[in-house]
Amino acid sequence: MDESRHSRSELPEDVPRLFAEAWNRKDAGALARLFAEDADFVNVVGHWWRNRADIERAHDYGLKTFFGDSRLSARRVEVRRLGENAAITHVRWKRTGQRGKTGEVLEDRTTVMVFVAERRDGDWIVVAAHNTDVIPGKETYAAKDGDLGAVDYRN
Repeated sequence: MDESRHSRSELPEDVPRLFAEAWNRKDAGALARLFAEDADFVNVVGHWWRNRADIERAHDYGLKTFFGDSRLSARRVEVRRLGENAAITHVRWKRTGQRGKTGEVLEDRTTVMVFVAERRDGDWIVVAAHNTDVIPGKETYAAKDGDLGAVDYRN
């Protein structure tokens, strides 16, 4: 197998572990190699990257700046197989160490990320990913006067 093409994922369950390992090494290249050349990636604020090169570029920037001191760890991983050659993997992440604009360490964040992967040449490669922040006690977002905030309509 051509190791320069992507990181080795023998099972769909390997994807979150390899993603976190690359993140924690600040290795955007290794992170991006988990993805197909034409993969889609939607981040927590809706930026949508449409190929591996853009996924790598965006993560390289973040991992060198505001995520430079961060650590990512999987708290829960669930895989749903869609036949023999496709799978959806949900992972609940904990992210620590993000820096604010003035360099202060921000509070920990929890997100849920979905990876859609297919088996190619015996390995699993991600064709799409979507990451979403978890905001305890909130139901949805509300936009008003140009600001977007999490709200709970029950209160």
